[in-house]
Amino acid sequence: MKNKLVESAGYSDDLKQKIISAYQNKGKNYVPRTQHLDNKDVPLYTNRLIMEDSPYLLQHAHNPVNWYAWGNEAFQAAKKENKPIFLSIGYSTCHWCHVMEHESFENVEIARFLNVHFISIKVDRELRPDVDHLYMTAVMILNRQGGWPMSSFLTAEGKPFFGGTYYPPSPFLDLIQKIHATWLEKQSDIESQAEQISGMIRKIMSSETKASEVGKKSISEAITNLIGTHDSIKGGFGQAPKFPMESSLLLLIEHLLNENDPEILKVINTTLMGMARGGIYDQVGGGFHRYSTDANWFAPHFEKMLYNQANLVQVYLKAYQLTGNPYYSLIARETLEYVLRDMTSKDGGFYSAIDADSEGKEGLFFLWTKEQLQEVLTPEEAELVISYYGVSDQGNFENQNLLHIPEDPYRFAKSRQLSISQLFIQLVTIKKKLYLVREQKIHPLRDEKIITAWNGMMIIAFATAADILKENKYQIAAIKTAKFLWDKSRSQKGQLNRSYLSGTSSNEGTLDDYAYFSRALIELYDLTGDSTWLNRSVELSNEMISLFEDQNSGGFYMNQKQSNVELITRPKEGNDGAIPSGNSMALDVLTMLYRRTGNDIYQKNAKAVLAAFSSKISEYPEGFSYMMLGASKLFNGEYKNHQYAAGGAVALKIKTESEAADKIKFEIQFSIKPGWHINSDQPLQEDLIPTQIALKNGEYATINHITFPKSDMVSLGFQEAPLAVYTGDLIVKGKIDTINNTSPDQLLEHLELTLQACNNSFCALPEVLSFPIPLNH
Repeated sequence: MKNKLVESAGYSDDLKQKIISAYQNKGKNYVPRTQHLDNKDVPLYTNRLIMEDSPYLLQHAHNPVNWYAWGNEAFQAAKKENKPIFLSIGYSTCHWCHVMEHESFENVEIARFLNVHFISIKVDRELRPDVDHLYMTAVMILNRQGGWPMSSFLTAEGKPFFGGTYYPPSPFLDLIQKIHATWLEKQSDIESQAEQISGMIRKIMSSETKASEVGKKSISEAITNLIGTHDSIKGGFGQAPKFPMESSLLLLIEHLLNENDPEILKVINTTLMGMARGGIYDQVGGGFHRYSTDANWFAPHFEKMLYNQANLVQVYLKAYQLTGNPYYSLIARETLEYVLRDMTSKDGGFYSAIDADSEGKEGLFFLWTKEQLQEVLTPEEAELVISYYGVSDQGNFENQNLLHIPEDPYRFAKSRQLSISQLFIQLVTIKKKLYLVREQKIHPLRDEKIITAWNGMMIIAFATAADILKENKYQIAAIKTAKFLWDKSRSQKGQLNRSYLSGTSSNEGTLDDYAYFSRALIELYDLTGDSTWLNRSVELSNEMISLFEDQNSGGFYMNQKQSNVELITRPKEGNDGAIPSGNSMALDVLTMLYRRTGNDIYQKNAKAVLAAFSSKISEYPEGFSYMMLGASKLFNGEYKNHQYAAGGAVALKIKTESEAADKIKFEIQFSIKPGWHINSDQPLQEDLIPTQIALKNGEYATINHITFPKSDMVSLGFQEAPLAVYTGDLIVKGKIDTINNTSPDQLLEHLELTLQACNNSFCALPEVLSFPIPLNH
């Protein structure tokens, strides 16, 4: 293998051999991603990235740029050669990353200048979120906006002095020439600026500020501020570009589970309907694109990320649980089916993303002409699709049609004298035909690395679906992935790795990986009652505390203490980005573990997370939406079908079923651990608190019947007289009558269960658990 870069870059014989061996070991199916090929399609250039296991880094392995991976080798070279570092951060399915790769990193002139005057480092942001977060903070300081590809310039100590995002080739060449000239003439000035920016980063990352109280007022302020940015016409928050902002939606839904609020209900419905009807949703194959470039949810940035599917499934399922809107359950089901069909490995792990581009064009895979639709469908089907999805002869997106739903589905169905169910059934058949036709097209690239944190999110989504939709296949999928991660994504020391690709687990686990996987295991415990999942969550969470806790200021660092390249500061993130931060998820995990184990250390650490970010929360509470959701659970308890009392000694699960338009059956299943009991509904002693069930409000519904089981008579050491108690497993059944004039805005009542649990030596404090009961299903 004769290689221009290997021969010209001064590689040692040992490095040359490693690069050649890594290329040869790629196998027959490996396709070099480069325009620089010889007449046998062998790449003319190969750099160190060929030895990496990141799909994104491998995309750049045949650029003429002398790329380094993030590591000591690159920083030592920068120090030895007294060169600035060019740091390029992106990810494999990023459209503008591809554009800059083609325009600049495949450009021999630009590559030559970088190779002579810079040390160039490539980072996959999905594998190193800590590096990405730190240098994105620098870019935001310098430009007040950021994105990918991220283009940063650093000193040999890793301190940033300039940064931006995408640059066209000519301006980029001008930029690196100017930076090189300035480096030669004013290196000390550059280093002073880099130190100043680094100090600002350290201050932003630090949580060593005066703690303020985070309470229900903070949650209310976050909700008020979110409502203030809501687009009341099209839904969502703010203007273009519009992101789903799942953390914010989940916070608002959690608030609705606590109390009825018609204004917030409108925010939820407007946003969820807007997204479901827009081009941001794949109307044929299911699943969501990453964001909308316009304010109407019409024109997406076409990449599909696993984390969007996971978090939006939760949003739509919980909104369905609240409202009974079948459209929400349909969107959730279609998205889950999309993930099972197109983003799942044979081992059960979930792939990370689908590219925006195919055949060199963004979104081409998802577009249709009117003629194509007429060719593959019957005349009646074509007429329905053309009308329902807003298809025209001239097209609505680059001379073709991006399918979206201009008219409200309920109004559309009514105009055709169809029920909404009849319309959906017709569309299912049509969409299957369109999907099969679309499958014949050249597909966008799929990034098949399996990221532990994102798989944790998807497990939560499937477990939530199994619980709400009562479909066992979703539980099977969740358990399969959890077993896969537990078996394959841990190192020989038992610590989590971040990624799995081609049979190999690698890259040190981050806070996100521990927090999200721990949270997923709790969800499986709730769903199945199998304590194996709870025990594994406890194991991971204890390790999370050991590896990531900031023992001085509270909260958790993003990364483990570095044994490789030490960053200018150890980053800590609390606010939401595209996903809830690791600290927000850790707060959720710790709060839930405290309720399920009774271990005070989890409550202590949960409160420490809130305290660590309290001053920043007070400045910008809506930026910490998922942390506010965790705070709500900490202060108010959980509004779930599965709940716990006495530190997990009593587990409860509620099932509800509509008997008629105004009648709801409920069933509460109790599972009481050996050695524990709760008082019966009619204890023999007046001073004992009975197990009671009542409605919180009673304004919109009444309980007309409750059946408690027969109690056990026991004698315990602390009480001479026998006690009437419940032990082991039992079921309480009842019926609720809803009031006929209930407003559609009156979503739910709360069934409040009062109990007191005791063992043979002491009694826990009385507890009141609140189960939300939807009224409009």
